Amino acid sequence: MIAVCFFRPRYNPNQAHMSSRYLAFTVFSAGMTTLAVELTASRLLGSVFGTSNIVWASIIGLILIYLTAGYFIGGRWADRSPNFETFYRILLWAAFAAGLTPLVARPVLRAAANAFDLLEIGVLLGSFASVLVLFVVPITLLGTISPFAIRLSLASKEEAGRVSGRIYALSTLGSFVGTFLPVLIFIPQLGTTRTFLLFSFYLMLVALVGLGLSTSWRSTAKWLLLPILLAMLAFIWSRGNLKSSAGQIYETESAYNYIQVLEFGETRFLRLNEGQGVHSVFHPSQLAFDGPWMQFLVAPFFNSAPFAADDIKSIAIIGLAAGTSARQASQVFPGVEILGYELDPEIIEVGREFFGMGMPNLEVIAEDGRVGLAHSDQLFSLIEIDAYRPPYIPWHLTTVEFFEITRQHLEDDGVVAINVGRAPGDRRLIDALVITLLEVFPSVHVMDVPDTFNSMVYATAQPSSFENLEANFALLQETESHPLLLTSIERTLDNQQATPRDGIVLTDELAPIEWIVNSMVLNYVLSGDYEELQ
Repeated sequence: MIAVCFFRPRYNPNQAHMSSRYLAFTVFSAGMTTLAVELTASRLLGSVFGTSNIVWASIIGLILIYLTAGYFIGGRWADRSPNFETFYRILLWAAFAAGLTPLVARPVLRAAANAFDLLEIGVLLGSFASVLVLFVVPITLLGTISPFAIRLSLASKEEAGRVSGRIYALSTLGSFVGTFLPVLIFIPQLGTTRTFLLFSFYLMLVALVGLGLSTSWRSTAKWLLLPILLAMLAFIWSRGNLKSSAGQIYETESAYNYIQVLEFGETRFLRLNEGQGVHSVFHPSQLAFDGPWMQFLVAPFFNSAPFAADDIKSIAIIGLAAGTSARQASQVFPGVEILGYELDPEIIEVGREFFGMGMPNLEVIAEDGRVGLAHSDQLFSLIEIDAYRPPYIPWHLTTVEFFEITRQHLEDDGVVAINVGRAPGDRRLIDALVITLLEVFPSVHVMDVPDTFNSMVYATAQPSSFENLEANFALLQETESHPLLLTSIERTLDNQQATPRDGIVLTDELAPIEWIVNSMVLNYVLSGDYEELQ
């Protein structure tokens, strides 16, 4: 039990004992809320600014600075006013500020979301900085709690080490709990803003009870105005969608993503997080869409001619999203069986509700694609990899070891096709993937998807060439092949690229995908040339 000193004269021994026990609970609660706020802040900003390492580094770095300031301020504050009343008042204001932050940030984030759609970089940077600044008050105040609690708990210098260790252990244990609760439970069920408010109201309750135990319940009653005020502001300011994008018909938050469905005419688009990338498209009577989806259909026809659509028996898709490429393949390849891996179960539900992802030949598994494929005993004619979390392709889907897994799950004439990003004049990511694939596959081919920053990389289990693709194209034109297949092959032939011969080999031990992509993004932003993207 932690011994507590600096009691007010009106305390009796029972109150002192209760305050000591409750102080330990308070430290745990403050640690939990601190990490919950940090992780929920990442989701708050991620829905607009994305989830790149640069965004994460900015959030974590500034929060650590705020906590550092809180530790310093808390120690001095505790020495000047070493009593429980001051301690719980600080906690109360910290909790109130935490709940207020997403409400104040909401109009800024909506403006930033619109600026992101238009790539107004100046507005974006200003909005990003403004929102991060909003966290200075709650996080700094929360940082004061641990040193203040140590001061209140310290009865003699002989026990300083034991008391400090206990306080920081309780705080860290609370942080551990606060790491999982928002991501796994509250954000998917309540959303980002309500998760902020939930932890805010919880910590205010902890602070109010602490004030009641430390002073009197009558004097504590006046502080009830803070949660009442926050509840009123939340009712007024938190209504409506998180974003107000044109054409928006649905939005939700999962454990992994902010999910948005837009509709223009009869066409629907799936966007995730900041929205700089369309992950699926649906039209009730059309199949051809600009973008990379239809280019996956081309992959098997790099094999030696004659190769027919009937030869494709099974497809695995890693990064199914809402099923655009699966729907196209179901129409083009008669009788094909498709296994789709999609990490986010909520995206699967959105696909079924809004994107017609109910094909009887499609089996969907909510699992990481590498893990699922490694444990599968199936062989496939085609393995599609389309698992971007803009701007990154997951590094574990880019290595020699992963491509060895894909090779083991291909038919003798099977093909792997990957959707890869690039920047104007910067093809380092493509080069690295091609060189890595050549460690496993005999032939690799590249085409650039026109009017996008996407390229398709094809790796075949058998030696292959663009000449094979031309020969198959000629044969397919003579039959009643699906127009979407013919269009896709023609598009590939018109936009073929030379196979790179220089680049780094990516392995599970060393795959600097984030480094490559970060430098690509920074160089692009600093260039100021955004016309091509628009």
